[in-house]
Amino acid sequence: MEEIRGTSNRGLEVDLSLGEIRPFSISGEDRRLYLGGKGLGLKLLYDRMAPGVDPLGKENVLAFMTGVFSGTGAPCSARFAAVTKSPLTGLMAASSCGGPFGKALKTSGWDALLIRGCAERPVQLVVDTNGGRIEDAGPLWGLDTVETQAALGLGKKDGALVIGPAGEHRVLFANTASGHRFFGRGGVGAVMGAKGLKAVRAEGGAFRIVPQDPALFERMRKRATAYINRNPFTAHAYRRFGTASNLRFCTAGGILPVRNFQSGDDPEADRLSGEAMKERYRSRPSTCKPCTILCGHKGTFPDGSTRQIAEYETVALLGANLGVFDPDRVSDWNELCGRLGMDTISAGGTIAFAMEAGERGLMDTGLRFGSPDGVAEMLEAIAHRRGAGAELADGVRKLSGRYGGDAFAMHVKGMEVAGYDPRGSWGQGLAYAVANRGACHLSATLFPLEVFFGLLRPRTVRAKAEFVRFLESLYAAVNSLQTCLFTAYAYMLEPPASRLTPKPLLGLTMQYLPGLALKLMDVTTFNRLYQAITGLPLSQAEMLRAGDRIHTLERWMNTREGVSRRDDTLPARFLLEDDPEDPRRRAVPLDPMLDRYYRIRGFDRNGVPTPETLEGLGIPAGDSPGRGPQAAR
Repeated sequence: MEEIRGTSNRGLEVDLSLGEIRPFSISGEDRRLYLGGKGLGLKLLYDRMAPGVDPLGKENVLAFMTGVFSGTGAPCSARFAAVTKSPLTGLMAASSCGGPFGKALKTSGWDALLIRGCAERPVQLVVDTNGGRIEDAGPLWGLDTVETQAALGLGKKDGALVIGPAGEHRVLFANTASGHRFFGRGGVGAVMGAKGLKAVRAEGGAFRIVPQDPALFERMRKRATAYINRNPFTAHAYRRFGTASNLRFCTAGGILPVRNFQSGDDPEADRLSGEAMKERYRSRPSTCKPCTILCGHKGTFPDGSTRQIAEYETVALLGANLGVFDPDRVSDWNELCGRLGMDTISAGGTIAFAMEAGERGLMDTGLRFGSPDGVAEMLEAIAHRRGAGAELADGVRKLSGRYGGDAFAMHVKGMEVAGYDPRGSWGQGLAYAVANRGACHLSATLFPLEVFFGLLRPRTVRAKAEFVRFLESLYAAVNSLQTCLFTAYAYMLEPPASRLTPKPLLGLTMQYLPGLALKLMDVTTFNRLYQAITGLPLSQAEMLRAGDRIHTLERWMNTREGVSRRDDTLPARFLLEDDPEDPRRRAVPLDPMLDRYYRIRGFDRNGVPTPETLEGLGIPAGDSPGRGPQAAR
């Protein structure tokens, strides 16, 4: 077997309109500045795609990017990224997945796959060591994601990306499946469907990925594993109960979305907790590979089937947010959405909006809070754009535009809000408001620091801008290296500086001296693993600087699509309606946090990166986007 030391720095560029496939090289400068994964994907699209393109048109580019860590055996290193323009928001969409496709693509010899154009009839793209080929996918069209992957006849070292009916019918929140993992919030599946691309198959295993510095890699791998195995969140809560273990923390903090975020808790909510579902379904790990945290689980259901246990976001948005607390029903809907190829967060948020709009007499879908009747049928109708489902398939922002109800339309920049009510986590409110892809809980996760760990006071504006900015940059780097974001809990909190500091003192420092706390933060596990794999020097400061660059480039690309301060906001419910779980009945005071955030990010008062900020980060803002021969085609 041949070896790749670090990265191949090779990619494939596919034009489905012309039926052409050709290789390209990734420059050392782009690798140095943007690392890989999400960051490198954004830069490649910035070089090729002008603002204003139709997300469902042939000029939109869809990038699938492997991570530097993929294939090396580093902890939680299955991740790969998708980057494109979102049909749901009209902005950049970047997403991370732990399915088998990433390793298969990298071990077939390619670090990147760029797809433009639209096929005249359904196709699949097959990638191997020699490049790729475009094949007919007519017999696959209409199959769900499980049926499609079975029909592909994948080998043990192969990986695939497939869409279901939701992607084929261009549901604006259709996602993409790889194995039993899903990604693509914002409509990556719809982009594939618009391109006529039913599946991408990578024939992997031709290359072995070898670190440039094996001794350093082994030392850092052992350190990373020790941190994960010592951290109570990664080693206990997620490993034993999955991400649905978040539910008990959220109900205790009053931040669980209930009935379209009208409340933050419910007496029945615990039926959906990871702990309750472990007992009910006798769950055991079923995860990304390789994985050290083991947050994914499968279980045995009352009908005798073995299925994946729903993640927290699904039980929150398709369960509690609909006022439905029956774990069997929510599990059925989770399975259905997976087969249809549809994001459960946006699906739940959209159905919850329809339920409240029905209560207020604005529209009537027959759906009611607290009742499971009609939900499965509506999910099918959305995926196939039938009846009322045709309108729900466009998401909350467009629904509220048609029927009214903006006051309870729970979205940011067109993306439905994830499963945490920011009235009990003000830092998370700021993170939602400024997140580049919309109401994303993974742009910066303040709710664990505020509610789960008790290190930041949840209802104060102090220090929130500093921690949002830090986590945005860290997560942008982590999604570019690329590894699981859950490792950040362990890599941040288990080094001696954090672990040995008494929790009250650590919390006081973070709250009142955030600048000092962040300077003392040790996340060198990430950059040292990168060094070991690539052989390229990268300090913690340089890694975080790269995160600044990646995040700001994404913001700049969105700015060219029209984003400004008016878009960095929250649903009116969070800004104007008192928090029913807060004794002092407070809403989110966004503006002072936003002003502070813009200052420390180097944006002007309208939320636009200043020329000085762009120049300092090396982002060529003065050049016309779509530079080079690729864009001229």
